[in-house]
Amino acid sequence: MKNFIYDIPTRVLFGNNQIPNVGLEVKKHAAKILLLYGKNSIKKNGLYDEVIKYLNQENIEIIELSGVDPNPRIETVRAGADLCRKHNLELVLAVGGGSTIDCAKAIAAQAKYHGDIWKDIYVEKKYTNLKEALPVASILTLAATGSEM
Repeated sequence: MKNFIYDIPTRVLFGNNQIPNVGLEVKKHAAKILLLYGKNSIKKNGLYDEVIKYLNQENIEIIELSGVDPNPRIETVRAGADLCRKHNLELVLAVGGGSTIDCAKAIAAQAKYHGDIWKDIYVEKKYTNLKEALPVASILTLAATGSEM
């Protein structure tokens, strides 16, 4: 067994009426973000409008990427990372379930990584090459995977 230290601070706001905090929480880390979500269910149920409202209240610049598939594709990760680099985004906000949150984590890593994250990290397991990533925040819409932690 290899020795290691596992230290991943995670702030969780849990319970009713937490969405109004999204702008204030994001503002602590970023003024320009990538908003990542799936196939528009958040627009149908009104969550999208609520999130946008509270982000706008804090004057947070938002670039969107929608259409995250279950078991996200590397093409989505690359598109998100390209948007982050092009617009100098500072945080990835995932709104959705485990696939959206996992995709956000990969985007956050690829945005700061100068190699090919799929080849280097996932295929060849060169973990030591990854030194930094953008911060990731999430609004979980399906509690099942533990991806938010």
